Amino acid sequence: MPQIQSQKKRVKTNNKAHKLVVSRKSALKTSIKKVLAAVDAKDKEAAVVAYNECCSKLDSAVAKGVHHKNYAARQKSRLAKAVNSIQ
Repeated sequence: MPQIQSQKKRVKTNNKAHKLVVSRKSALKTSIKKVLAAVDAKDKEAAVVAYNECCSKLDSAVAKGVHHKNYAARQKSRLAKAVNSIQ
């Protein structure tokens, strides 16, 4: 445990930031799973709505520094390909 007061404060702020990052990542993974579930169910309308929401969350994660921009681009491409495969 830190002995210096400023380091004690850093531990608190680091824990708070970590919880936010974990929460955002979890919400993003859930959003991706919703798109894939709609694709598996072959529900084009639900898949498109879920895809749009997911893209928004991916862009937000990149802006907040949670994920790299290439990760978001790769996921968007992969999900778009899956949504477009629905007949």
